[in-house]
Amino acid sequence: MKVGMLTGGGDCPGLNAVIRGAVRKGVSTYGHEFVGFRDGWRGPLENDTIPLDVDAVRGILPRGGTILGSSRTNPFAIDNGVERIQDNLAANGCDALIAIGGEDTLGVATRLADLGVNVVGVPKTIDNDLSGTDFTFGFDTAVNIATEAIDRLHTTAESHHRVLVVEVMGRHAGWIALHSGLAGGANIILIPERPFDIEKVCAQVESRFATHYAPIIVVSEGAVPAEGGDMSLTSGQKDAFGHVRLGGIGDRLASEIEHRTGKEARAVVLGHVQRGGVPTAFDRWLATRFGLHAITAVHDGDYGTMMSLRGTEIVRVPLSEGTDQLKTVRPELYEEAEVLFG
Repeated sequence: MKVGMLTGGGDCPGLNAVIRGAVRKGVSTYGHEFVGFRDGWRGPLENDTIPLDVDAVRGILPRGGTILGSSRTNPFAIDNGVERIQDNLAANGCDALIAIGGEDTLGVATRLADLGVNVVGVPKTIDNDLSGTDFTFGFDTAVNIATEAIDRLHTTAESHHRVLVVEVMGRHAGWIALHSGLAGGANIILIPERPFDIEKVCAQVESRFATHYAPIIVVSEGAVPAEGGDMSLTSGQKDAFGHVRLGGIGDRLASEIEHRTGKEARAVVLGHVQRGGVPTAFDRWLATRFGLHAITAVHDGDYGTMMSLRGTEIVRVPLSEGTDQLKTVRPELYEEAEVLFG
């Protein structure tokens, strides 16, 4: 059997671990061959491939990014895109395809599976917002990077008696903000699921200064004010899946706090730093296991499925289950953290 592999969407620590796990087990246990498609769905669209064997995956476990490259290509937005993918898979002798990606990449995989393509999915997103799995790899790394940044910013905030607003990723789900904010001892955490009251935020800032400490605020990029505000956009441009680029809520919030309280405020936008560098031990563990189980699903012919972490077990769920809705922060989890605000 010959198996194609691709990685789509934003790069993410742990992608290489998935590739390595699948290839190592696929070759040594099942005798399968592999071909790598470059840059997400662009690879099978344009028949852009690279050799993928045991030698190709040596030493990639601790590396960030992806040796296959990535993109946000949407074949359903391209004329004859599906037919071109099917033709190129056949031309390469691929009996099946492992697609590693987030909501958009796996959404394409789901539609292709419905059209008869033999696809198995592996969930990937640092936002941890896929409903079909307890955790996605990359999330733990992003949280650790954000937490380290918050730890470092505490000393600057205290030294200069300054409000520091830390903007982290999270378009529709505040998991990174919630986890890193709690772990880093942030005084206020703002997430997309709970529109914030700017007057209440400013009151909490004043309360923190009254105790002779400077506040740290962690805010998701998709957070919005309760008084009818919209998400902050860096531009009006959209990608191939219709997503606009977010950014700017940190600066907007810092400016408003400084204006209302008279306290100096600065924003720190972590941005793509959260995606980069080596994956944590947990993400290497999870990504490797996803790869091992994905190639077993292919070998079993269990197509149209996605690997999922449930507790400590890896199980298979329908691809549609992983992408049918976003997993957002539940109100009770946010309320746990609220008692620490101010």
